[in-house]
Amino acid sequence: MPREEEVPALAIEQLNFRYPGTAADALKKISVTIMPGERVALVGPNGSGKSTLLKLIIGLEPLQSGSISVYGHTSTSCRHRVAIVPQRSTVDWGFPVNVQQVVLMGRYVHIGWMKRPKKEDIEAVDKAMEMMNITNLAKKQIGDLSGGQQQRVMIARTLAHDADLLLLDEPLNHVDINTQELIFHTLEKLSGEGKTAVMSTHDLGILPVHFSRALFLDAEIIADGAVSEVLTAENIARAYGFEFHGKPEEHQWLNG
Repeated sequence: MPREEEVPALAIEQLNFRYPGTAADALKKISVTIMPGERVALVGPNGSGKSTLLKLIIGLEPLQSGSISVYGHTSTSCRHRVAIVPQRSTVDWGFPVNVQQVVLMGRYVHIGWMKRPKKEDIEAVDKAMEMMNITNLAKKQIGDLSGGQQQRVMIARTLAHDADLLLLDEPLNHVDINTQELIFHTLEKLSGEGKTAVMSTHDLGILPVHFSRALFLDAEIIADGAVSEVLTAENIARAYGFEFHGKPEEHQWLNG
């Protein structure tokens, strides 16, 4: 048997997906392999399929064709090893729960429904809140928090899950700079422990600093590789429908 670090954290083969009632595929011929410890940025314009791809990996959308495996197993049979931080706009922040209760939801995959949390579950929740600097907010209602605080809560929930593959859907939207830096610090720490992160983002400028790999998506994979190779003027123009003026080397932010 191969060692754990030799088994892909995520392997997708010939994935196609089309929403019912639509004329075009949301995703076409997606094949990608991501190894343990990688931090991969998933980039592309609105409607490019980034959120759809993450939902398919976690099982929130049904697989229509192709295959998805997580650490060598079908993704639906390996849900304890994968967790997602959804877009803030998809969360009901008016639901009457406090911060601690939300973070505890990340442990349900281990606890099971209608069962009481054990000591290790409480410890995992406390550790996750401490990592995201929200321990002092434990008893506050989630609807009373700022946008940055709410995002920290959702990431703490994922940390409490203790998943090996983390999927983050636009976690930087409408959050303060301190929260952004805390998110990146946490991801760097987790990747150092062998955990894997795939994060969708529109902020191309942060990629050279915080990611070693980028996956450029526009229904199909436009480019996949080192950030400097993926974020070229040609690739961006192809995906976003515009072109840069001047020489490519003048766009220094593309080259880190």
